[in-house]
Amino acid sequence: MDVAFISHFEGDERVFEYVDCAPDGPLRPSQRLAMTEGYCLKVVRGELPECIPDTSKVEAALQIPHTTEIPIGSHLSVPVRLKDGSIYGTLCCFSYLPNPVLGEREMRLMHAFAEVVGLRMEERSAGQRARQSAAREVQDAMAHGAPRIVFQPVYSIAHRAVRSFECLSRFDIEPRRPPDEWFRLADAAGVGLPLELRAIEKALQSLDAFPARCSLSVNCSPSLILSGRLEPVLAAVRVPSRVTLEITEHAIVQDYVALAASLAPLRALGARVAVDDAGAGYASMRHILNLAPDIIKLDMSLTRNIHDDGKRRALAKGLTSFAHEINSLVIAEGVESGDELEMLQRLDVDCAQGYFLSRPLGLQEALAFSATR
Repeated sequence: MDVAFISHFEGDERVFEYVDCAPDGPLRPSQRLAMTEGYCLKVVRGELPECIPDTSKVEAALQIPHTTEIPIGSHLSVPVRLKDGSIYGTLCCFSYLPNPVLGEREMRLMHAFAEVVGLRMEERSAGQRARQSAAREVQDAMAHGAPRIVFQPVYSIAHRAVRSFECLSRFDIEPRRPPDEWFRLADAAGVGLPLELRAIEKALQSLDAFPARCSLSVNCSPSLILSGRLEPVLAAVRVPSRVTLEITEHAIVQDYVALAASLAPLRALGARVAVDDAGAGYASMRHILNLAPDIIKLDMSLTRNIHDDGKRRALAKGLTSFAHEINSLVIAEGVESGDELEMLQRLDVDCAQGYFLSRPLGLQEALAFSATR
């Protein structure tokens, strides 16, 4: 057959979702035609047979303008049904010339294909419903004030003083989920960027309340940076140089040239760039090599028990030496003991954060902490 397609019935139109034909063929994906045009609706209604080896021998087919305009010499069409028995659309194919060998064998194949297509469309529809439900859930959470921002202090190890705060999100609503699950849910539902932007805006609203010597770091995805929606938010900050943008190791980057270009105006405003979770995987090294970050954050899996593990010490030392070679500051995450902190200092790591130093704090606690530490 010369042309094959799956059409979806939508109101009084057919939408061609998948089309297989030559580039100059008569149909294209996303094309819409009235239900009253063509063969599909007439086949579903029983006004045309599902198998037409020669359209010139079927009077009802000859009355359809497309039969001679395209032309359509032979035609096969079967309805695509969902589990509830409703008709999703049709699976069709036709050739420009008659094909007298078409018959029962071909129709068994068409019906088998249509059954598979129906199952796939059912799965897709269920996925779409799940995404819509998740999007509503995230939007409801935002409407109720989520996320709440907490601030974890980052210490200068040498000076034993608070240098900055990492802004983290918390969700105090049902269903209870860890923050990373909320962000994954939002991303899968297509509302990840609005949630990210909301968290960053709420965090930066508190920037002026902190001492001038303290900066705030916010987590952002490459997608948000590439979207261009972050620049006006940073431009509205009185001192953008007090803001650090953390790009996680787990964020997938398809085009580093485009990402670096999108970061350029943010850096021009004064914002700094940090690569988060360094040492957790290969992606962090690609981030470092391609983005030339101002700050490299050592992942907590590298920090944990570093005083007792020579391999961790060797890797941390190597990353720290490399970072200092390219004029990047090094921050160790997840510090949970004095022994870990002491070893990090011996390895020339610049800063540290973790529960040993302080848990994430509410705004007023963080302001009091920054004033006394």
